[in-house]
Amino acid sequence: MRLWKVGFGVTTTAALLAAGVYLQIWNQPQSGAAAPSPAMAALPVPVTKIVKKTIPIYLEYSARTEAIRDVTLQAKIPGYLEEQSAADGGDVAAGDLLYKIDQRDYQAALDQANAQVKRDEASLDYLSANLKRGDKLANSGYLAKDSYDQRLSAVRQAEAALAMSRANQRIAELNLSYTEIRAPFAGRLGRNQAPVGTLISPSAGTPLNTLIQLKPIYVTFNPSETELEEIQAARAVGAVEGDVFLPGSDTARYHGNLSFIDNAISQSTGTIVARATLDNADLTLMPGQYVRIRLHVGEQANALLVPQVALGSSQLGKYVYVVGEGNKVEQKLVSLGHNDGEFATVLAGVKESDQVIVGNLQKIFPGMEVSPQAQAD
Repeated sequence: MRLWKVGFGVTTTAALLAAGVYLQIWNQPQSGAAAPSPAMAALPVPVTKIVKKTIPIYLEYSARTEAIRDVTLQAKIPGYLEEQSAADGGDVAAGDLLYKIDQRDYQAALDQANAQVKRDEASLDYLSANLKRGDKLANSGYLAKDSYDQRLSAVRQAEAALAMSRANQRIAELNLSYTEIRAPFAGRLGRNQAPVGTLISPSAGTPLNTLIQLKPIYVTFNPSETELEEIQAARAVGAVEGDVFLPGSDTARYHGNLSFIDNAISQSTGTIVARATLDNADLTLMPGQYVRIRLHVGEQANALLVPQVALGSSQLGKYVYVVGEGNKVEQKLVSLGHNDGEFATVLAGVKESDQVIVGNLQKIFPGMEVSPQAQAD
């Protein structure tokens, strides 16, 4: 037996036993000392059931608005700008008068062309009547064949002259019509770039204004090549609807349909150009705006949904806390699908019968005993 020095330096077995008795007595609680505290009460936590239902499948993208038509207004003829009929930035209908060029020169040219047409018509009438008289004379032998051919040639020349005069008349009419610049489509004007009195020169490319179409309008975005198959499958079934959100808003303000997918994928980005067409009835969307578009590409039946507030993240991925056996916390890693408002679709990791913890998430950990408190529906 190995002996130890205890207390007063005694090295006997009896002394060791005596020391053990002393230690036992020393560890006993003294009279009047406080009793040990009871076990801590279970932490109450709010829980909710997993929702099972059919949900829409959406694909969401950053997008930008684009005008269907955007033209620069220019004159086709030279002249002094006489009138601006529509205000800068105004909304105009197709055919509305926008600008007017001094018409006097072009009206005079048209009057001259009209007079030339009347003169050639009169000349043709006379020569035609002369040819008709020559027919009778030639048949009776009183008119030489050469004289008859001259009359016939004169009629044909008069017909050609009249055709040329009428062509010049149409040119003069067109030039006169070009003095009025009208809206080729309904849209909104930009800032005027040629004040009244400006000498307009088509050869110099003098711009008058710009006109853009606002109704309808395009929303252009770039799906990835991995999402293209899903979009095309939805498009094969029917129209693919799109909801458009303004920056900072969670409410869809505009609605339209997917109208175009490009014919090639960009090798540098792995995306493809697509666009939706929106009615933009209130004309509030402007070309060049940044928006978000959400495409409805299908439905997912029997989807399991959990509140997004219940989701946590770790190095292993997304997880939720559920109430397990004995009201103890269990951590379950989950695989997520599409979102549905405030809920996230869980593809794997939980069962429909699980109670998901949605509060006090910073105070709990796996294995901790809790007191589940069901939330009111």
